[in-house]
Amino acid sequence: MSDAEVGLAGSAYIVGAVGGALVFGSLADRFGRKKLFLVTLAVYMVATILTGLSWDIWSFVFFRALTGAGIGGEYAAINSAIQEFVPARYRGRTDLIVNGSYWIGAAIGAAASVVILDPAIIPTAYGWRLAFIGGGVLALVVIVLRHWVPESPRWLITHGRVADAEIIAANLERSAAATAPATPAAKMRFTGQPHIPLRMLAATLVATYPKRTVLCLTLMAAQAFCYNAIFFTYALVLTTFYGVKPDDVGWYILPFALGNFLGPLLLGHLFDTLGRVVMITGTYALSGLLMGVTGLLFVGGHIGATEQTALWSVNFFFASAGASAAYLTVGECFPLEIRARAISIFYAIGTALGGIIGPALFGALIGSGSRGEILIGYAIGGALMLLGAAVEFFLGIKSEQRSLEDVTAPLSQCAAD
Repeated sequence: MSDAEVGLAGSAYIVGAVGGALVFGSLADRFGRKKLFLVTLAVYMVATILTGLSWDIWSFVFFRALTGAGIGGEYAAINSAIQEFVPARYRGRTDLIVNGSYWIGAAIGAAASVVILDPAIIPTAYGWRLAFIGGGVLALVVIVLRHWVPESPRWLITHGRVADAEIIAANLERSAAATAPATPAAKMRFTGQPHIPLRMLAATLVATYPKRTVLCLTLMAAQAFCYNAIFFTYALVLTTFYGVKPDDVGWYILPFALGNFLGPLLLGHLFDTLGRVVMITGTYALSGLLMGVTGLLFVGGHIGATEQTALWSVNFFFASAGASAAYLTVGECFPLEIRARAISIFYAIGTALGGIIGPALFGALIGSGSRGEILIGYAIGGALMLLGAAVEFFLGIKSEQRSLEDVTAPLSQCAAD
């Protein structure tokens, strides 16, 4: 595969993620979070295994797009469920850590690739296939675990299944009784709207919450461009400009993944204490500045593969926390009945603007063999992160320590008792 074809495969994955997010996000609001947990994971599992069995570049690109569809749907179902389950005082850190745990899998994959992609151990023709197939097989374990996750009580209530919601809520309360302090419960009435038509969805996003819509689009597009552009093409940078052997790339991905996970893990509680606006503004701004600095050092030839990896690890320590908080922000900014669709829409639009263009652009820039050309990509990414910081500073919502219904009233909520 040429550098451009690698970029094409990355962009195809993002195209699939955009489509999957829109389709499965709508289904998650209509049929429930738990059902979509299982469906989207099954799509990912099958598509990843088929990627390992692909026979040419076009079958590979198609199966990567199908894999992306499963992952795109995951974001909508998982983030909406997390936010609807977790108490307000822990919602920020929990959502960030769960999103950041993606990078635990990335680290495991990177470590495994060192062995699987070593031609001295496994022939090149089979190693990459085993890498994909192994990822699909591991999904079977997650499918089993997800049967223990109950449906969102909030979703059940708005769909008229109050008795089921009471049972789940009671079980959760019993399991947390020994560790969680008692808090007064807010009383609300719901008319029950199992499906919100597209017209009402559009009116809510554009007319009712226009500033929140601008905020969420900016945050999602900025982080999508930076993440997908850097992560999907970093192996090309290592092999093209630093002479790193392909089977050694995993050693460089490991610290990158570690920084991405440690950011949400160590900074997550600050999003609940210092607040969303302060932390999202700060993490986006730091990431943007570090991206610019790294680009200048790279184009000047002042750093090697180890130094650039260290800089990316520090950069994405902050960027990962900010990017995870972008998903948190979307879920908090919009009503319960359209939460999954809102996450999927902003994920899809933001990813289409930043994620599809990013890998394809960087693949072409790397293919040119010019460090100066790649600096353009780094400059765009840094500018977008700084823009995200500015928009968050002026339009951000102070949702920490507040219930979801306090931040954004459900569309079906009536006057309280």
